[in-house]
Amino acid sequence: MISQTAEYALRAIVFLAQQKRPMTTAAIAAATKVPAGYLSKVMQGLTRAKLVQSQRGIHGGFVLAVDPNALTVLQVVAAVDPIRRFQECPLGLHGRSLCPLHSKLNAAAILVEETFSGTTIADLNDVPQSRKPLCTFPLEKL
Repeated sequence: MISQTAEYALRAIVFLAQQKRPMTTAAIAAATKVPAGYLSKVMQGLTRAKLVQSQRGIHGGFVLAVDPNALTVLQVVAAVDPIRRFQECPLGLHGRSLCPLHSKLNAAAILVEETFSGTTIADLNDVPQSRKPLCTFPLEKL
């Protein structure tokens, strides 16, 4: 449904939303089980989109720049790998008209966007710890 890049971005954002201090890429990678090299590129995209801020120095790292109650899943996904929409036939066969398949795919993308725009990062964090299997929250000693 979403790319691995978008999933990794969501893991990082959900993790940062629970932290009280800046977190390094290494700490985020360890807690979210995302390869550090891949995560660095994801964090660059999130920084460019102004969803996270980076702080240099001995106590540096990344912090969430947007209130988790206001930040939607769609904003995070759009920052790193937007949902693909079809405005015209991607094969060039039907011009501006969408064939039945691409029309249905576009309708599905609209539903995904609507669902993601109605779900906040706070909503994702408002689940029991046992439902976060790919992340070790809250941060343990790293």
